[in-house]
Amino acid sequence: MHPLPEPASLPSLLLSSGGWRPEWGRTRAGGMSRAGGMRPPWNQERAPEERLPSATEPGRQWSMVRRMLTAGLLFSLLLGFSLLLVYIFRSCGPGPCMTPVCWDLLARYLASGNTSVAPCTDFFNFACGQAKGTDYSFQALAEENKKRLRRILEAPGSWHLGSGEEKAFQFYSSCMDTDAIEAAGAAPLRQVIEELGGWRISGNWTSLDFNRTLRLLMSQYGYFPFFRAYLRPRPTPPYTPVIQIDQPEFDVPLKQEKEQKIYAQIVREYLTYLNQLGTLLGGEPNKVQEHAFLSISITSQLFQFLRPLEQRRAQGKLFQMVTIDQLQAMELFTAIKNALVSRLRRIPWMDEKTRKEAQNRVTQLQVKMGAPEWALKPSLARQEYNDVGPCPCQLLISPQLLLSPLTRLSGRQSVHPGRSLTNPFLALIQLGPSYLQSFLSCVRSLRARIVQSFLQSFPYHRWQVSPWGVNAYYSIPDHVVVFPAGLLQPPFFHPGYPRAVNFGAAGSIMAHELLHIFYQLLLPGGCPACDTRALQGALLCLKHHYETIPLPNGTFFNGSRTFLENAADIGGLAIALQAYSKRLLWHRGETILPNLDLSPQQLFFRSYAQVMCREPGTQEPQDPHSPPTLRVHGPLSNTPAFARYFHCPHGALMNPSSRCQLW
Repeated sequence: MHPLPEPASLPSLLLSSGGWRPEWGRTRAGGMSRAGGMRPPWNQERAPEERLPSATEPGRQWSMVRRMLTAGLLFSLLLGFSLLLVYIFRSCGPGPCMTPVCWDLLARYLASGNTSVAPCTDFFNFACGQAKGTDYSFQALAEENKKRLRRILEAPGSWHLGSGEEKAFQFYSSCMDTDAIEAAGAAPLRQVIEELGGWRISGNWTSLDFNRTLRLLMSQYGYFPFFRAYLRPRPTPPYTPVIQIDQPEFDVPLKQEKEQKIYAQIVREYLTYLNQLGTLLGGEPNKVQEHAFLSISITSQLFQFLRPLEQRRAQGKLFQMVTIDQLQAMELFTAIKNALVSRLRRIPWMDEKTRKEAQNRVTQLQVKMGAPEWALKPSLARQEYNDVGPCPCQLLISPQLLLSPLTRLSGRQSVHPGRSLTNPFLALIQLGPSYLQSFLSCVRSLRARIVQSFLQSFPYHRWQVSPWGVNAYYSIPDHVVVFPAGLLQPPFFHPGYPRAVNFGAAGSIMAHELLHIFYQLLLPGGCPACDTRALQGALLCLKHHYETIPLPNGTFFNGSRTFLENAADIGGLAIALQAYSKRLLWHRGETILPNLDLSPQQLFFRSYAQVMCREPGTQEPQDPHSPPTLRVHGPLSNTPAFARYFHCPHGALMNPSSRCQLW
């Protein structure tokens, strides 16, 4: 048998193995516990250096480790949750539009813009700095539409004899037959001059009655040398057609509208043109030059009796009365119209009655998009163009034929009952024998058509633009706004574009046209019940706002002639932005253009500026709009959201200290 271990060694074995440890009372000298009884002989107190470590020390270490593990786990969970949130927000945010139309639009933006310019300093340069000539503007879109027409007109095809389509293609062929036109030379024009009594410089002059010559010029050739006369609706209710007589438009602009050096250059070039024309018609150079100087002299004398448009408007003498749905585009327009109705509730200068009347007018407004309703029926289109055709040649073509690339943007399919256009006032188009004679036949036919349109009532609005045109308009007598299919094209609108582009470009144009309904309210005395002081304060603020924005040459612009269009520009942008912001709030799936680094809101403002891109200095003198730089900087600098989204510092050009609220 093995001997048992010494009793004193047993507790050591138990303790060292982590087992049970007896809870003995603290001993006194003499070996007896305080609780009484004999203490075991092996429970003798040891020296301090012989004692074992306490059991609480490993517990403290484990507690510390446990806290560190818990903290690490919580940190890992927090990091993972943060990454998950970032992923979710990125996946829910606007993604890049990768369709071909978006890449084409991106190429347009990159080609016209100058990203090295700070947007808060000069947003027009930022968006349009590289635009040349009329690129990336309404004119560029109109040119693209003309190219489409040309491709259609040059495509081979067979048409019914005497149909409008056949006349259109024949007219276009004669127009493009430059060899025949050059071979005829000045003979067709000389024939017209002979019918009017001849010209002294050509040697064959018959002194006719002045009034007879004037009547021939106006009725047969559509030329008004001393005044303009036309049929238009009255500018005030009941909008019945009246004969309107206005001051003439000369080939040379008013001297007040041009600087002295520019005006002198225009006169020199016009004189050169008259000399060349007279020589071409067979006149002797000396006589031609004499009559050219005489013509300019007479024109200059007539100029002193003309008054600029802004002067007539300021004097209240602009008019003197005498007794003698495509889904996407329609959805966009509906959003714009609803935003305008909502905005009318917050206009401070309107009284309650005027506000309700304004809202009713917007609600009752008719909208036409794409093409006239009758044009979508081939039978009615042929009837419209077979008996009589407008001028020039492209207007002879049936819209049904031309709208094939624009069908998705055309008007609704409902058509009014057919009607006959046969009328004794209407003259059939006679093509030939020369291009000039065909053109003059068009002029006479068109004038007869205009007269008939006022003598015969129609159950619907007759369009004043062609479907492939790019000019929207509001008709006062019919209370209808028209957006032709030619306007609803890239880069202004496309169903595949990001909504920011459609709202910023086409949407702002739609809102601009809607505000034409209320132009009368802004004129003196146009709203007697309104808060006149508040209204005039807003108009003066607007005038001052535009006069403080410098032009590229460092000068400033007098906006008295353009204040109505300025008001529509500022209001149109505000309404379009309100409609787009609401769309972002209630609809998901917004996209942006790839590689442009613009947020949806920034893209909205960029697309608005793109509409106005045009090389400065290419504006017509009679254009009622401000120069393109002002049409960009004026509305954008008056919009607080622009400065917020582009982080413009306070006091920068695009973040002024004060703003105006008209609409």
